[in-house]
Amino acid sequence: MTAHRQRDVLAEVEGQLVVSCQAYPGEPMRAPAIMAAVALAVVQGGARAVRAQGIEDLRAMRPLIDVPLIGLVKRGSDGVFITPTVQDAVDCVAAGADMVALDGTLRDRPDGRPLRESIEAIHRAGALVMADCGGLRDAEYSVAAGADCVGTTLAGYTGERPVTLGPDLELLEQLVSSVDIPVIAEGRVRNPEDAAACLAAGAHAVVVGTAITHPTRITKAFVERLRATTADRV
Repeated sequence: MTAHRQRDVLAEVEGQLVVSCQAYPGEPMRAPAIMAAVALAVVQGGARAVRAQGIEDLRAMRPLIDVPLIGLVKRGSDGVFITPTVQDAVDCVAAGADMVALDGTLRDRPDGRPLRESIEAIHRAGALVMADCGGLRDAEYSVAAGADCVGTTLAGYTGERPVTLGPDLELLEQLVSSVDIPVIAEGRVRNPEDAAACLAAGAHAVVVGTAITHPTRITKAFVERLRATTADRV
């Protein structure tokens, strides 16, 4: 498992913060140069790795940051949409990803090929694999397919788990005690306290996205809280 590794990503991120730098189509920040600047900013703030979506974003970020880059491609928003094909996976590595994040669920992939083929292709290309899972069965499937680590990214979105207010700590603890590869916490990590709780529950590392890199949603949370306070005064 070590011959294909360009760098020991898992050692570099152990106990650390990974920041997801992504903007969605139609949003003001949806441009590779902007997202690359965001990636540089979070690295300057101490992020030990960056998770990013889209080949152009990966290419723009790679020359600017020297921390591990976790790449993915999103196609749509239903079913298997996180790096759904073998070609998407290989393209991420070619664009500079040290690790590729992909859907690690039991669901059928759009190219009709098994998860193992994507993982093997990524390893041959010289990168590691983070399998985004929705529950324990997904994680076990991903481990058997050869993933290097699993994430709680899809908890609450596949029907296997309820949507929790914060990170799904119950699932996190379950995965930590059940699989023999690192488990990365991701999903609804709202603040530093949530991140610390994930590490306390056994997470190898913690990925935070919206709470750091999505100013529209961050602003909206402040606005809604102030509106509620104003309403209470009336």
